[in-house]
Amino acid sequence: MPALLVALAISGLGTTADAAREAVLKQVDVPHSYYWRELYLPQLTTGPSSAAFSPDGQELVYSMVGSLWRQRIGSPEAVELTHASGAYDYQPDWSRDGRHVVFARYQGTGVELWRLDVSTGREQALTNQGAVNVEPRLSPDGKRLAWVSTQGTGRFNVFVADLDEKGLRNARPLLPERKSTLTRYYYSAFDHSINPSWSPDGQRVLFVGNSEVAWGSGDIWSVSVPNPADGRLIRSEETTWSARPELAPDGKRLMYSSYHGRQWHQLWLTTLEGRSPLPLTFGEFDRRNARWSPDGERIAYVSNEHGNTALYVQTVIGGARERVEPTQRRQRSAHGTLTLDVLDGKGQRVPARVSVRGSDGRAHAPADAWMHGDDGFDRSVQPTETHYFHCASPCTLSLPAGEASITVQHGFRHLPWQKSLEVKPDAKVSLRAALVANDLPAEWGTWRSADLHVHMNYGGHYRNTPANLAKQARAEDLNLVHNLIVNKEERIPDIAQFRTDADPASDGNVLILHGQEYHTSYWGHLGLLHLGDHYVTPDFAAYQHTALASPYPHNGVIADLAHAQGGLVGYVHPFDWDIVPEKEKSLTNQLPADVAHGKVDYLEVVGFSDHKATAQVWYRLLNLGYRLPVGAGTDAMANYASLRGPVGLNRVFLRTDGKLKPETARAALKAGRSFISNGPLLGFALGGKQAGDTVKLTAPGRVPYRLSLRSPVPVDHLELVHNGRVVKSFELKGERRTLDTAGELTLDAGGWMLLRAWNDGAHPLVLDLYPYATTSPVYVELPGGRPQATEEAAYFVRWLERVLADAEARKDYNTAREKEATLAYLREAMAKFQSRVAGR
Repeated sequence: MPALLVALAISGLGTTADAAREAVLKQVDVPHSYYWRELYLPQLTTGPSSAAFSPDGQELVYSMVGSLWRQRIGSPEAVELTHASGAYDYQPDWSRDGRHVVFARYQGTGVELWRLDVSTGREQALTNQGAVNVEPRLSPDGKRLAWVSTQGTGRFNVFVADLDEKGLRNARPLLPERKSTLTRYYYSAFDHSINPSWSPDGQRVLFVGNSEVAWGSGDIWSVSVPNPADGRLIRSEETTWSARPELAPDGKRLMYSSYHGRQWHQLWLTTLEGRSPLPLTFGEFDRRNARWSPDGERIAYVSNEHGNTALYVQTVIGGARERVEPTQRRQRSAHGTLTLDVLDGKGQRVPARVSVRGSDGRAHAPADAWMHGDDGFDRSVQPTETHYFHCASPCTLSLPAGEASITVQHGFRHLPWQKSLEVKPDAKVSLRAALVANDLPAEWGTWRSADLHVHMNYGGHYRNTPANLAKQARAEDLNLVHNLIVNKEERIPDIAQFRTDADPASDGNVLILHGQEYHTSYWGHLGLLHLGDHYVTPDFAAYQHTALASPYPHNGVIADLAHAQGGLVGYVHPFDWDIVPEKEKSLTNQLPADVAHGKVDYLEVVGFSDHKATAQVWYRLLNLGYRLPVGAGTDAMANYASLRGPVGLNRVFLRTDGKLKPETARAALKAGRSFISNGPLLGFALGGKQAGDTVKLTAPGRVPYRLSLRSPVPVDHLELVHNGRVVKSFELKGERRTLDTAGELTLDAGGWMLLRAWNDGAHPLVLDLYPYATTSPVYVELPGGRPQATEEAAYFVRWLERVLADAEARKDYNTAREKEATLAYLREAMAKFQSRVAGR
């Protein structure tokens, strides 16, 4: 195809999402926000998230549903201490004299520190600079405060300040800023310090810092507050944001949370000298956010052993424990009760995703529901990110008196349902959400939807199971979930779940399959689906500053190992911006080489990346004759409270004649009998053929087409694309959600054609960069073949020149053979593109 046509198609598509949708806590200048936001920062949960003992050890103050609560151990009643309008309170710490509780408050723009007078209820702001301020810890004498702030740098650093009746004075970073000599992938080039706590004498602060640590959030240190130059390394161990070391009142036993060669966090004990740690607790789930009682005889911690978060108190000697459960709640304002019943377009009760905002400007959910929060939002539309839960209809929740707004969604095949209602004090109200079906016409057949990229457990607040993952899928009207088991640095949380057949949690409407994501920080991530024998290990390569630093095996080797098991291989979340090979600071993504060698079965065009930028690369490969089907995957960490999600946010629809079996799903994906979407549904036929099929013409001429659009939100653009060029745009009228039309097109060249729908900017009901959908291509064969596409070939030559140069310069191959094999593979791929430039 002429280069000009490619350029026109790319410029017409556009690649910049509406700037109105911005990241939650956008002021934080730390990479991989989806990790630190969930693994480090407090999140809205219906269960407790952090706690502190009262001075006498008989009560706890803790965060739950965005408020602070006070509860006597052994009592069923919890008393609400704070309830700020439009804001959420977390991480309380109780002063030794019992007068005050300090805590962190998130109000949509930043996280500020506040102080509560326990006896009067008076609240006082301690910070107000718009930074992220978390983990406040009072010194034993109550005259100083340690906490973590992004103030001044955008990065997480421990601060200390004097504290009196007026507030904070002399606030300062505890440690000077330092840039590491190591390259880091998940973490900033600048060191951070987090998880502060005080020594019993108030002279030192314990913390986690990553000075000269490449992987993990750092080691456990202590530092003298009067003399910060006196820093002492206590223990070197991979941590992931939540070690939270704390000395016992005797100053001898140091408790912290660690996975220490395991897959889940438990509580461990070491000493100030870092003696060999021993486990204090055990289990295949997480225990975190632990605190000592004032007498050192008990600990309080948050556990996710039952799925949701829960608060426990346990004796250190003996291990007897007691759940602190608020079965009775004394709230600060009058509440009513809402029972919500959701029906589908046939009048049948269905589970659904529900978002409820109360008269207090806060999100609400049933007491046992998992609350989830979006990773971005438009600040001109809403004050904080969207929170939601999955309702197993009917579901009941408590709401503050006043006007509440409810949004219900059940996948893409029903229109969203929204309603406002008045909640009366102490009243019970029932509400029926009757969803309106909005599926494609029956003539397009029966499609099954799949999310090719989900992580069931990945270090989040909750503990997920295949049965619960299936429930999440049902609420999202999703038929197939590929749980891609993958490492989080040195651990692989779901490794025990791997199996080659369908998970027993599957049923006739939801299929759970366990696959693998293969990690490198170098070549690009791979999805390995339908593995027929075993999990591929090691699960990562090119991890610098480790024993697996070598970039070998490259992705082509891994693809061969997966294909040998009957698996499918796809590139996942590929590109976040337009790739201009000669201008990229670094370019090592191996996609073009693997496509040239026939290793790639699908490309995740809709995923945790920019869909339009990824489509540009895909179009160039299609123009070169590579029949590369589309895939879609959310990359949802399904046990996160704050995530890119939900499960099924990005999905591929597979034409399987309604069958839901691993083999039929595999065949449809491999053949490209598919379309992908984060909202709009597409039906497209060219010459009577649908996506993945081939139209064979004997001569150029008119070819009939027909298409359908059904969308839960308005669509800005609906277009037919032939060889990268928009050949027809369709005007959408009214609500711009529906179209059925047919016509003819003149085709004078072979190649491919697809239907795509896309928007210029974000929509609040699509929790993604912007609404986007595309079919896989219908291929067109004409005498004379397709256009040469020499410019596309030259583009990938320039791309692979960059990859080759970088790969050749690396010094960390294990052997000369590894390097030679890698470079030969890349050179052979580049030669294939070079021959196309020459017209061969």
